[in-house]
Amino acid sequence: MINSTTVAWIKSSYSKNGGTCVEVAPNLPGVTPVRDSKDPEGPALYFPADGFTAFLRGVKNGTFTTA
Repeated sequence: MINSTTVAWIKSSYSKNGGTCVEVAPNLPGVTPVRDSKDPEGPALYFPADGFTAFLRGVKNGTFTTA
């Protein structure tokens, strides 16, 4: 398991909206950890790097729209 307190976290550029955002730790081999920016000492979710990349691609191209 990766120690989520020792990796370099990047906060979402949308964090200026009141802090309801996430942070990611990119460039770790094979995994992309994600955590709540309001709770940096709390748990992190770990996603396969290729799956997280596919998710971001889907967000950018509108795959996940609201009704």
